[in-house]
Amino acid sequence: MADITDIKAILYTEKSLNLQEDGIIVVQTSPRMTKNGLKAVFQEYFGIKPLRVNSMRVNGKVKRFKGVEGKRPDFKKFYVFLPEDAKIDSLAV
Repeated sequence: MADITDIKAILYTEKSLNLQEDGIIVVQTSPRMTKNGLKAVFQEYFGIKPLRVNSMRVNGKVKRFKGVEGKRPDFKKFYVFLPEDAKIDSLAV
């Protein structure tokens, strides 16, 4: 079962801030999070039932640092569509 610890970050980029004005929050999570799990987390912790959730799996890039090859971690990115009257004060920038 997914819980709030699976949410790694709320993404604050230029694109995601524009989406927040339309009531869409972009969330970065662990790869094991599911759409239904994320909906349950939003209902339990924020008291908001999302209208819709879109997901995107992002594979980590292979990078080199001082000749040593490493890999960034994989993650999932979710676009959470909130109702018009819903607002999460702690996420506002």
